[in-house]
Amino acid sequence: MSLIVMKFGGSSVGSTERMQRVARRIADYKEAGHKVVVVVSAMGDTTDDLIDQATKLNESPPAREMDMLLSTGEQISVALLSMAIHKLGHSAKSFTGWQAGFRTESVHGKARITDIQPDRLFRALDQGHAVIVAGFQGMTDDGEITTLGRGGSDTTAVALAAAINADVCEIFTDVDGIYSTDPRIVKCARKLNEISYDEMLELANLGAAVLHPRAVEYAKNYNVRLVVRSSFTQNEGTSVKGEAVMEQGIVVRGIAYDKNVARISILGVEDTPGVLAKVFGALASSGIDVDIIVQSGVQDGKADFSFTVGLGDKDRATAVVEGIRGEVPFRELETEENLVKVSIVGAGMVSNPGVAAKMFEAIYKLGVSIKLVSTSEIRLSCIIAAEPVHDVVRALHTAYGLDTAEQAFVGGPQDRR
Repeated sequence: MSLIVMKFGGSSVGSTERMQRVARRIADYKEAGHKVVVVVSAMGDTTDDLIDQATKLNESPPAREMDMLLSTGEQISVALLSMAIHKLGHSAKSFTGWQAGFRTESVHGKARITDIQPDRLFRALDQGHAVIVAGFQGMTDDGEITTLGRGGSDTTAVALAAAINADVCEIFTDVDGIYSTDPRIVKCARKLNEISYDEMLELANLGAAVLHPRAVEYAKNYNVRLVVRSSFTQNEGTSVKGEAVMEQGIVVRGIAYDKNVARISILGVEDTPGVLAKVFGALASSGIDVDIIVQSGVQDGKADFSFTVGLGDKDRATAVVEGIRGEVPFRELETEENLVKVSIVGAGMVSNPGVAAKMFEAIYKLGVSIKLVSTSEIRLSCIIAAEPVHDVVRALHTAYGLDTAEQAFVGGPQDRR
């Protein structure tokens, strides 16, 4: 008998028919003798619909009230799924995040988990129930409901698997594993049998939507056995683990892209010590994450430098830089949108010369200019114009020998929660 955590995203439970399919899969696990804990997202577009209703009433709704509102979506899902399991002749018990023992910091909209007290879940398991837990939510020590932000249900599932020492955490989605790139763009994308935590973390941070970075971090830190598989088929999924076997001749394991990018350029800055510390210290104090930073050469004692931020942070970042102009004088401030970050990831890149040159050549052949470049031991990222991104991804996929003769399986619209 194994203790298994299963996570189903919103599209997997987006209709009555899909809910019944999920219930049947849980029942099959129960009938095989396993103990099962299931983490569920809100159904389909429920969260988006709730946000739309809120903003029609108030363009800037209070964060606390938004958490009160959005947490109801998962509560509906767990109750309905529990009912569907009962219909199949198995006992099930649903729990909100706070009933399941999730304690979080006091940050509405993107709280982090501080503790999990799963005593009630263990009692329910001992009584023979399938335990159904609302993802994406928790409660502060003083009783305030919080949500965990984007990817919160993935994080709930992996953190819970660590807390209850589960044998495996299975993430069910619309694709039957982790692919070398988005199979909606590249139909001949390569399905990976396994991938390392580090490679998956890079891909998740770089825009791959199949797993959220915080969930991968939890899996790595607590050595959670993680499997990504389809909720629509019985196909074997992809294992995310400490070390993954490298396929012969495959240096790049995955290609990701992120459209959530804006570039800010500060031109004509005095080339004096402490300038960068002042600029990026001010941005950090405002809670703005900075990604790629590039400084050009110095001319007449003046330097130019550029950096990227999330598209949603562009206006705030610009205001912060303008606000310190008295401390850090500069000639001009430029911003640019309609950009995308395209990245290649692979643990074998560091020991294989020519990987970067091949990427640059593939992009050059499409007539696309590279605006910024960033590297690490297992990752190379380029900022380019957004429009040709699909062509660039396909070209890179072919250039690194990742194309296969098989067609990737996609079951429905990809779920980002």
